[in-house]
Amino acid sequence: MAFKINGLISSANGQASRAKQQRELKKLDSVADNDSDDVRMDMLEPEMKVRQEWDSKVQFLLAIVGYAVGLGNVWRFPYLCQQNGGGAFLIPYFIMLVLEGIPIFYMELGIGQRLRKGSVQVWTEIHPFLGGIGIASVVVGIFVALYYNVIITWCLFYLFHSFTRQLPWMECPTEGPNNTVVEECELSSATAYFWYRNALDISPAIDQPNGIKWSMFGCLVLAWTVMFFCLMRGIKSSGKVVYVTATFPYVVLIIFCGRAVTLEGAGAGLQHMFTPDLQKLQDPNVWLDAATQIFYSLGLAFGSIIAFASYNPPNSNCKRDALTVSLINSATSIFASVVVFSILGFKATQLHHTCIDQSVTKIMAALPDLNITPNITETRLSNILLEYNETLRHLNLTKCNMKDELNSVLCAQARYWWERYLSRAPASIGSNFLTRFQAPLR
Repeated sequence: MAFKINGLISSANGQASRAKQQRELKKLDSVADNDSDDVRMDMLEPEMKVRQEWDSKVQFLLAIVGYAVGLGNVWRFPYLCQQNGGGAFLIPYFIMLVLEGIPIFYMELGIGQRLRKGSVQVWTEIHPFLGGIGIASVVVGIFVALYYNVIITWCLFYLFHSFTRQLPWMECPTEGPNNTVVEECELSSATAYFWYRNALDISPAIDQPNGIKWSMFGCLVLAWTVMFFCLMRGIKSSGKVVYVTATFPYVVLIIFCGRAVTLEGAGAGLQHMFTPDLQKLQDPNVWLDAATQIFYSLGLAFGSIIAFASYNPPNSNCKRDALTVSLINSATSIFASVVVFSILGFKATQLHHTCIDQSVTKIMAALPDLNITPNITETRLSNILLEYNETLRHLNLTKCNMKDELNSVLCAQARYWWERYLSRAPASIGSNFLTRFQAPLR
């Protein structure tokens, strides 16, 4: 995520091409008394000096992978899989990867590496009328960098609050002399309550602010300070940071995967992910989502890929780099989906068990002579509801279906908060953020 911001900021940096440097050096060669390399470079204008280069090929690949892999892989791709037919979504996804993702990625690497300039100067040199493309990419990059740093702020806030004996989002707080559980928390969950009340301290509407939350403000200042120190020396500083920022997410994903696949119901979640609903492919919106996901996930058209490639040697194999990074990015999306769907399967299983327990309790009260135990299967419960339909109709029992739980589990956590507090504000990022803190508690 840090390198996503690095790339977005770097895309604004325009410097002279190597061709201009060589022309300037040839002019200096005509001056016989000033033929040393040191004098030559001193006579060049600052923007004419030799452009920095990555210390190694590994450093460049880590930087570009760290830029490409981010929220689009961990949050957006699993959501689109769930919404667009599970495994069937992989078909349009890989088609769009081949038709638009890899070619555009290759093009941006190529022009950045060949012209050795930032986004604005690259498009201006291709044609003066295309300079607006570079300017637009810089403006978009600035806006994306702003909200990415907000997400880093959330991460820092949770990190600092995790240094306690008991995580503050594990249990609902109590109030009053009788230690009554707070109603809002009881109606939703401990993680949702901590997110909206402790982390955001959210207000009912934008025109009813609660003032500055200074702890969150301090985390925001810290996030921007870290970004400054990562970027203050260009790739000389950020090139060293990339060894941590590009590899650490994979370490975290592997740890989460080891925990997620051992949870009860993980298999049901993975089956739901990889079972294709081919009828979804007839919907043009599925193909549109796949195309959009490729752009968002690879970070195309932000100008950052051009900026990263401009620090490469001109003879670097950018075709191989484009294929390598694109495939790593797609593999990361699938791997992250395995983690996410394992957790969703666990959450759906918990909701399924709760539904069955509540139904059994009501049935035992209505039919005390019926031989029934709490640990019955979904099939057994359905048969009872069918057999005693007339007797149990007044109970309005909910049908406990595992597939329905899997389909609804993504929005179940935020439904209460959306209806009561967030009807006038988008909450998709926040809702996804808080769900990542629930499964590890079990």
